[in-house]
Amino acid sequence: MATPVMDKVEAEAASSPYITATFRIRRFNPEVAAEAYWEDFQVEIDPKERVLDALHKIKWDMDGTLTFRRSCAHGICGSDAMRINGRNRLACKTLIKDLAPEKPITVEPIKGLTVQKDLIVDMEPFFQAYRDVMPFLVSHGNEPTRERLQSAADRERFDDTTKCILCAACTSSCPVYWNDGQYFGPAAIVNAHRFIFDSRDEAGEQRLEILNDKDGVWRCRTTFNCTDACPRGIEVTKAIQEVKRALITRRF
Repeated sequence: MATPVMDKVEAEAASSPYITATFRIRRFNPEVAAEAYWEDFQVEIDPKERVLDALHKIKWDMDGTLTFRRSCAHGICGSDAMRINGRNRLACKTLIKDLAPEKPITVEPIKGLTVQKDLIVDMEPFFQAYRDVMPFLVSHGNEPTRERLQSAADRERFDDTTKCILCAACTSSCPVYWNDGQYFGPAAIVNAHRFIFDSRDEAGEQRLEILNDKDGVWRCRTTFNCTDACPRGIEVTKAIQEVKRALITRRF
């Protein structure tokens, strides 16, 4: 016969929000082996928590050698972009309950950039492309005596592309970028778009010439992978097409 204590324990177990999820993580340590491998971790966790929370549990309680980037943990810094169940996502914005946690949840580094260790990739090529498109306001002449005013309509022209957090989710989802790291990539073009269409900027022609290169905007094949991957909902493919149109018409 079940005792009241046993009944209480069973009831608490039945009502517990926690599940045991399998996280299958692609590991790589160049100091140990030349090839990457998959490793499974069984994590007891509330499915309403995020993949980043699970990675923290693994690193803090199971294997301190697991290596990944994260900073703000609120979808602002963009540092924890990774491939989760085959799609580029931010670990801090991806809920476990949305990933069919009854099956193994795969976590691996984003593609197209050299893996340095586990989930960390070398971001320097990505940031170099970003720097190359001159991601800053250029205005010639003397320092203004008043604020450079801009209408709401002029601001709306490039408002969408101001949302970029440089997570590289769009660029590392692009099949052209996977096969040719020389391509500027969607993120660089998005950040060029943000200034090309800014009515206060005077370097639009210069940026267009940069993107008119053989590794520039014409490499885009309009697969929409970048738009689907963007955690901020930026219409990346649309922005790329607008830059192409500006190159043809020279109207921006």
